[in-house]
Amino acid sequence: MNNTDDLLLAQQLADIADAITLQRFMAQDLLVEKKPDRTEVTDADRAAELAIKSKLAEARPQDGVIGEEFGTSEGNNRVWIIDPIDGTANFMRGVPVWATLIALAVDGKPVLSVVSAPALGRRWWGSPGEGAKTRDIDGSVRHLRVSKIASLEDASLSYNNLKLWDESGLLNGLMSLSRKIWRTRAYGDFWSYMLLAEGSIDIVAEHDLKIYDIAALVPIVEQAGGRITALNGELTDSTSSVLATNGQLHELSSAEILG
Repeated sequence: MNNTDDLLLAQQLADIADAITLQRFMAQDLLVEKKPDRTEVTDADRAAELAIKSKLAEARPQDGVIGEEFGTSEGNNRVWIIDPIDGTANFMRGVPVWATLIALAVDGKPVLSVVSAPALGRRWWGSPGEGAKTRDIDGSVRHLRVSKIASLEDASLSYNNLKLWDESGLLNGLMSLSRKIWRTRAYGDFWSYMLLAEGSIDIVAEHDLKIYDIAALVPIVEQAGGRITALNGELTDSTSSVLATNGQLHELSSAEILG
């Protein structure tokens, strides 16, 4: 199976998910439940993941699947990693910043992915040979490239929940970095990383992530020329704290946060 076929399938999976999630966005009868980890899940999350898995069972029956809502299906060295709605809290509150994340990992490395945000009218994807691209709200497609910002004083940073930074013991490190850079914002979830790949911001740092939150970000950021790692080392399946940058600011950002 080549990258072109797999990327086409990933786009089809995103289309399937978009048709389900967009119809349920802001629905008055949206069903919301609490999972054992106290995070929310909606009927749209579950329906989208089931539909994606059904298509994968038909198109790639030998491949494994990791999904946020329904766990892991064993397979070969190729594993599809799915987050049906990244940004469920936004989804259930009517905030349009949410997306379906779809990645294919081969031998443990995410090699291609699609991030689809239908309420924003946007989609991003990345794979070897294809590079990183986005479809804008007008339907046009363009290549992505990270920024060339090389100094912290000119950089823009996006981060997540300050409570998580406090609980991690690294809030002082985040504050130290924020004092040295030009601009801080908390765009949140997948969007921060897509803005990084587009060159609109330069640094993203977040805590409390899972493999299905991270996998689809990796090919897009890397194919756009950026770098994405664990906050204190290389990415693994158990990574929870992530640092992504345009590459030039990676070591500077890490050193400032970690002290």
